[in-house]
Amino acid sequence: MHGRYLVAVLLCTAQALALAAVLPARAQDSGLSPPSLTPTLQPPTPAPEPAPVAEPAPAEPVSPSPAPASPEPLAAPADQPPLASGTAPKSPTDPVMAIIHTKLADPAPRKGANADDLAALAVFYGGLSGPVWITDMGFTAKGQEAIFEIGKADDWGLDQAAFDLPLADALPASPEAEADAEIKLNLAILKYARFARGGRVNPLGLSDKLDQTPPLREPKTVLTEIAASDAPDAYLQSLHPKHEQFVRLRQALLKARGSDDASGKPASTVEIARIILNMERWRWMPEDLGRLYVWNNSPEFMLYVVKDGKTIYADRTLVGTLNYATPVFSADLTTIVFNPDWNAPETVLTENLLPPLRDGNYSILKIHKLSVSYNGKPVDPSAVDWGRVDIRAFTFTQKAGPENVLGKVKFLFPNRHTVYMHDTLAYRKKYFQKLVRAIGHDCVRMEKPERFADVLLAEDKGWQASQVKELWDTAVNKSVGLEHRVPVHMTYFTAVVDETGKVATFPDLYGFDRKLATALFGNATGFPLPPPDTTKQQQEEEASASASAPVQRAARSHNDIAGSLGGFAGD
Repeated sequence: MHGRYLVAVLLCTAQALALAAVLPARAQDSGLSPPSLTPTLQPPTPAPEPAPVAEPAPAEPVSPSPAPASPEPLAAPADQPPLASGTAPKSPTDPVMAIIHTKLADPAPRKGANADDLAALAVFYGGLSGPVWITDMGFTAKGQEAIFEIGKADDWGLDQAAFDLPLADALPASPEAEADAEIKLNLAILKYARFARGGRVNPLGLSDKLDQTPPLREPKTVLTEIAASDAPDAYLQSLHPKHEQFVRLRQALLKARGSDDASGKPASTVEIARIILNMERWRWMPEDLGRLYVWNNSPEFMLYVVKDGKTIYADRTLVGTLNYATPVFSADLTTIVFNPDWNAPETVLTENLLPPLRDGNYSILKIHKLSVSYNGKPVDPSAVDWGRVDIRAFTFTQKAGPENVLGKVKFLFPNRHTVYMHDTLAYRKKYFQKLVRAIGHDCVRMEKPERFADVLLAEDKGWQASQVKELWDTAVNKSVGLEHRVPVHMTYFTAVVDETGKVATFPDLYGFDRKLATALFGNATGFPLPPPDTTKQQQEEEASASASAPVQRAARSHNDIAGSLGGFAGD
């Protein structure tokens, strides 16, 4: 009797252990966590070990439960809305990421995309384990913000049609559709970033006179920053120039289109186009213009000194003619030279001096008091065979004095165009009263250069006007170096907006509006060719009329070389 009792106890214990082993496996199969098997009560005191009994018949063997596997994640309910976070759930085995990696490794299907953008995407997604903008339920809230902001590109002077955007509310039908939508949005973002900051057109592609390099952001930087941003729309807006004139032009654009004034009459197509052209030009400018800088605007024939965003000085200027256009670029002002010598530039050497010298006519040198040197040593021009040598290897110098074409001062900001700002001769001062002041070659002449020097040296060195006056009156070829950075921005803006919102427009002096309109809009309707350059003849006639009889005779020969040389600097 006692033995049968022990057998029954042992059988019950074996069944309980088997059941405990089976329950976790079933719980795993059902997708639920197994209940805790940890006892909540103190275990009973073990009974005394029983005496040995006869071995019972073996019970049915119980298969041991397999080791519990890691539970699968719970599936999201069908009615759960898309996640609002910027990054979709990531998994090392995300099928969408596998497709993205494959598509980016083979850019052939996206031949129209920018190569740098595709390369940046491949690197960026190589470090991720899941999409940034999309889930299987569609675009995240941040993804939709980016799509909606790019869709408003027209309000920023861009063209919304240039961006191939996915539908913001589309539900992807497959992992491949998710991957395509993710890549498409990223390519649109990178294109928008490039256009917003650097413009749609390479300025040097229009003319070598537009010597600007837009400060673009690296595509990888854009991807990293926008993915981390809490507001992708605000991030995209931040890529546009922050210059005051750009902001004013955008406001003028919205007003011209009637976007912010229901009762306002939209402006003409040409007026709107001109605003957009000049917004594009601001995208080519350096992001930081400088705390103190000089702004030369050729179509306006004006020069400004700007400090902390406020204009502290303005002056009228003379700029180059159509044939000798004043270039567009930025460089730092380094030196002011009082009563300078003048070394004839390459264009004067090859166009104005070489023809008469090759014919043995050296009067042009005497007329303009030009000395000739080679490697710093004086040269007798009559001893040189100008038909066989390279005239550019020689230096032709006009010493400082009342007839020097640079006048009393020049302002140097080294650049590859050998362009600078300078004074002009007294008899040329009358041209500052004209509305159109394109005369001579490409350097910039100002009406009040002594005052300009006063302002610059007061800001740079704290000088008094009397110190500048002394150099002005007595110095000879005296250089004064600046101690602080003063950028000079040579620009070509044909539309400028004042503080009241009024748009002032200026003539398309060199036809750059026409070229840019063709590049942006596909046609130049409303932007005619600039008038031909007729100032050369006028300058030659004036130079001949103001010279003595011998000078007139020399000027009339060789296509009025004397007048041409005088026209070089507008002097």
